[in-house]
Amino acid sequence: MAGQNPVFIPGPTNIPDRLRQAMNVQTMDHRAPDFVEVLAPVLEDLKRVFKTSDGTIITFPSSGTGGWEAAITNTLSPGDKVLVARFGMFSHRWIDLCQRHNLDVEVIECAWGNGAPADLYGERLAADRDHEIKAVLVTHNETATGVRSNISAVRQAMDASDHPALLYVDCVSSLASMDFRMDDWGVDLAVSGSQKGFMLNTGMAIIGVSRKALAACETATCPRCFFDFRDMGAANANGSFPYTPPLQISLGLRESLNMLFEEGLDEVFARHFRLAEGIRYAVKAWGFQLCAKSPELYSDTVSAIYVPQGFDSNILTNHAYDAYQVSFGIGLGEMAGKAFRIGHLGSLTDVMALSGLSAIEMAMKDLDYPIELGSGVAAAQEYYRHSTRIALSKAA
Repeated sequence: MAGQNPVFIPGPTNIPDRLRQAMNVQTMDHRAPDFVEVLAPVLEDLKRVFKTSDGTIITFPSSGTGGWEAAITNTLSPGDKVLVARFGMFSHRWIDLCQRHNLDVEVIECAWGNGAPADLYGERLAADRDHEIKAVLVTHNETATGVRSNISAVRQAMDASDHPALLYVDCVSSLASMDFRMDDWGVDLAVSGSQKGFMLNTGMAIIGVSRKALAACETATCPRCFFDFRDMGAANANGSFPYTPPLQISLGLRESLNMLFEEGLDEVFARHFRLAEGIRYAVKAWGFQLCAKSPELYSDTVSAIYVPQGFDSNILTNHAYDAYQVSFGIGLGEMAGKAFRIGHLGSLTDVMALSGLSAIEMAMKDLDYPIELGSGVAAAQEYYRHSTRIALSKAA
């Protein structure tokens, strides 16, 4: 029964049958009037997930990386200075993308396992009296280390320094799973994708764009064609795309939004917290450490877990796949060989999470890890049982 087990990587995530069925459609004409009826409500309803009333939602046939490139090329010019902290693989990749576009990238180096340093952002912006820094880049949820950063604190540091820079946020592995507040946090460009919290195939970059960011398009000179906000925005206003859209993903996104709203966004966030807490209880029972250095940094969508000294985390994840046909996230960058990752986002339940913990425990026991078989599962079970009783009592 190969392929029947859920995946426990931090994306792409498990696709519910309801969404697979929504995407299992025959080709339709994307220039026809009925496509307008699909696209316009999806773009409007995405604002509820980004929590923006003033922003514009723009999508591209792409992964989240294409969304990064679109954000940069539409609003900046070669030679512009940007400020970014490197504290994980995905913040590192955003730095690399900016450098390849000939931007002047100022990097704040941080130990992996930490979050975005709002205080250091503030200090550097306050010192930039000539306002040479045009943009501040922050990864909301660093998927390599399981760290969630405080975007509100970064915005407060920017405001305290009275700096006009744009605020760009990578929310690829947080949007639709953890609370994100584009307007409240003063985010100008929020980049996400279809394959994580939205529980769909990879293939659509989803970007929230503020009015200030849209205005920056008029003076930005980085080359862009496929990823041009203006071309896409003009076509979207007429209910179409400037080129062939990812039709099946658009239909899937309509149904994904229905599912999220039926559950309720607050309930979605609470479910992800509960799933994550169960995993964290298991990690503690094993006697292992999370990469995230303190509880306020813990991600509710992915946990990066250090393996004991003398063990190789890549051997562990390979063995779990070969022996039990279950996928876990490998260690990336500085975490390679030192940590594995459990993705707990999207279409996931307590019972599914327990199956993943059971599988990784079996793999660890096979490789003589110093754990007691069942200890992590039992710890998570107790937490899930307790939290379920509380939820049921509140509902009664």
